[in-house]
Amino acid sequence: MENITFCQSCGMPLNTDEVKGMEQNGVKNNEYCKYCYENSTFKNPKMGLEDMKETVKNKMEKMKLPNYMIQKAVNVLPALKRWKTKQQ
Repeated sequence: MENITFCQSCGMPLNTDEVKGMEQNGVKNNEYCKYCYENSTFKNPKMGLEDMKETVKNKMEKMKLPNYMIQKAVNVLPALKRWKTKQQ
């Protein structure tokens, strides 16, 4: 079974280089997706965990994913690197 990593900000699977964020030097980042991270910084640095939960929920609802999947994705967010460090 393939070991898939997930964006440590929004939880999106980083299963291809195409969705990975980028450092200033052009190197792909293996921890964050392109929707959260660009040029070595977060695209929305002032976003809080509650805002991210709402964003993830809305995106997944637009994709017509089942509620249990949406809830699971939202529940995982506090354990991701970007948010875990802010809660200590």
